Amino acid sequence: MRRREFIKVVAGSAVVWPFAARAQPAGMKRVAILMRFAESDLQWQERVSAFQSALHQLGWTQGRNVVITSRWAATDPDPSALARELIAQSPDVILACPHTATVAVHRQTTTIPIVAVISGDPVSAGFVQSYARPGGNVTAFLLFEASINTKYMQLLKDIAPQLTRVAVLHGNNTAWRGDFAAIKQVAPSFEVEPIEISVRKASDIEQAISDFAQAPNGGLILPPDSTTVDQSKLIIALAARHRLPAVYATREWVIDGGLMCYTTDVTDIFRRAASYVDRVLRGERPADLPVQAPTKYETVINAKTAKALGLTVSPQLLARADEVIE
Repeated sequence: MRRREFIKVVAGSAVVWPFAARAQPAGMKRVAILMRFAESDLQWQERVSAFQSALHQLGWTQGRNVVITSRWAATDPDPSALARELIAQSPDVILACPHTATVAVHRQTTTIPIVAVISGDPVSAGFVQSYARPGGNVTAFLLFEASINTKYMQLLKDIAPQLTRVAVLHGNNTAWRGDFAAIKQVAPSFEVEPIEISVRKASDIEQAISDFAQAPNGGLILPPDSTTVDQSKLIIALAARHRLPAVYATREWVIDGGLMCYTTDVTDIFRRAASYVDRVLRGERPADLPVQAPTKYETVINAKTAKALGLTVSPQLLARADEVIE
């Protein structure tokens, strides 16, 4: 029988994916991927591609000894249906990103191994018992550490020394992570008043930023959060309209016109996650695989946005930047 397959272009390269209905050879391993991002997002496609390339380098070849199945939940706040669809295929391990995707699969299985790529504390979220000994069916690679919050404040003051007020914008789904508490603790050393703003939808965001901008010398901090990520273009536009300097959690915001970000190297994290998927496929348990913190960070500045806001990027700040978008 003639082999049936289709070609999918990922980050400029063609990847062959067998149809799910095709019978799998005995001993074939199965890896499921649940991403709560749009499949058309090239940056996240590149990260998944980096994961697959790293897995290939570890000896796993799509269609030969492993089948990799991906589902993309786009802006769906609860990707439970896609999680059930993947779990029904009895994968040997699931790669889930970010927090909401991990919640969706974790609620439905306590036995299938899960390697999560998340931006919060997996202990507080109930995914693991401890960083050193996760203890269950989940281990994790962190996209974010609490210490980053201090860096956000430092960057804002570096680029806008006149700041006296900073709004920390987040959705209720990540309020547990303690971003505001961390920023509130360091704010006095920067002579800044921190203001917490919790939002649920676009109208909340527009009203909150408009109200905050009524007083002078304000800035915005956007920690990692699915609610605000879904409304990123609106937030960037509002920051420009109200001339508010803002620091964001990921590079995508800056590419889309945001002022600056301090973030982890997400592609590197996905490459590293492949090492844990490999170890699980070879018989190790997530319970015994310690949670991994980020190891690479980057600062990205949009010089065009800074100019539009009337801000001067100092030579010292430019020297610290890993990328400057002109």
